[in-house]
Amino acid sequence: MTGPSENPADLDRSNPEAEIGARAEAYRNWGRWGEDDVLGTLNLIDPAHRVAAAGLVQEGRVISLAQSFDTNGPQKGWRRRTNPVHTMTDTGTDAERANQGFPHGIGGADDVISMPLQCSTQWDGLGHIFDHGFAWNGRRAGDVVTSEGDLVTGIEHAASVIVSRGVLLDVGRHLQPETGELADGYAITAADLEACAAAEGVTIGRGDIVLVRTGQLARTRRDGWGDYAGGPAPGLSLTTAGWLHRTEIAAIATDTWGFEVRPNEFDAPAFQPLHQVVIPNMGLTIGEMWDLDELAEACASSGRYEFLLSAAPLPITGAVGSPINPVAVL
Repeated sequence: MTGPSENPADLDRSNPEAEIGARAEAYRNWGRWGEDDVLGTLNLIDPAHRVAAAGLVQEGRVISLAQSFDTNGPQKGWRRRTNPVHTMTDTGTDAERANQGFPHGIGGADDVISMPLQCSTQWDGLGHIFDHGFAWNGRRAGDVVTSEGDLVTGIEHAASVIVSRGVLLDVGRHLQPETGELADGYAITAADLEACAAAEGVTIGRGDIVLVRTGQLARTRRDGWGDYAGGPAPGLSLTTAGWLHRTEIAAIATDTWGFEVRPNEFDAPAFQPLHQVVIPNMGLTIGEMWDLDELAEACASSGRYEFLLSAAPLPITGAVGSPINPVAVL
């Protein structure tokens, strides 16, 4: 196998710069879909793939893969990320007291929500992460995202795109069948992903959206949020970058806060190195904080780990991420 090693033991743990740089160069997709591209690997989903994915629907069962959006969420204020604040602007009490100003007895309720776009189940957009000042497709970061938002690769461009074949890789259940939960700090390897797919009887290919269940959210539900938002977590190893590239998947999501293993795999200071490789260089769309537990139970019961997946972001102009309510249709 050519390219950087896919064995975490081979990482130079003292030199994250070199390890990130080698993978960024090896798996860079700049120019692959033209100099004006705004979708990255989402281009790998074509109409025929969606038609085939629709054919996977057998039961008509729909499973939401979203966590709740409320004040009881995981956020702790890091970089001003807070949980949603939901406020009522009109209520039933107002209607009962007839102080809303409406005629003939009609009343109503209205509400407003204030929240960071990445506080719960969400997609990372292509303008979310930069590599040495460069954004997706080799653009200067400052030319892409300004105080006006993402002027080039805003999440709105993906609003009608993210419908495809979904594949669940329940790595937690595969590696820890007794608990279904990987330990915090466990680095999922390419070999783990391939072994899980083989055990489930699925293949991963062009245009697929891969969902990786670690089991951390299930543990969090049982034990409390703790440091779910930003603390130690199982997740993908930096060494999976080659697998993410060669499989030609369109997107990937996990049930963790940060997608990749935490702490990151270096003894020197490092922060989310796999993000730095796959978003600005590969153009890969990443989902985080998805709730994959009910889906995992359904897949284990049926023995089928592929389904139609719809996960449209809100078309928020210029946003670098979006809250979503992804649904799997079985």
